[in-house]
Amino acid sequence: MAEAGTLTRADLAEMLNRQVGLSRADAAGMIESILEHMTTALLDGENVKISGFGTFVLRDKSERIGRNPKTGIEVPITPRRVLTFRASQGMRQKVK
Repeated sequence: MAEAGTLTRADLAEMLNRQVGLSRADAAGMIESILEHMTTALLDGENVKISGFGTFVLRDKSERIGRNPKTGIEVPITPRRVLTFRASQGMRQKVK
């Protein structure tokens, strides 16, 4: 795993290679395929739930008025889509 505490695609593929015995290319392909399926599902409006881990949800946020904290001037914040993640109860208990 990376030194800075970041888990990368390469790290996941390496774990699959060592623990399952897949070739490095097959392991990397499997990780890419999983991420592609997750992305496609989110773009199709579906939530992505990984049991014991959490749920990814794509939400549409409407336009609203915000305030510049430095000047205090009100500015419109444009509508946008945001990706949110909610950790499962089991995951929250593990990382306490």
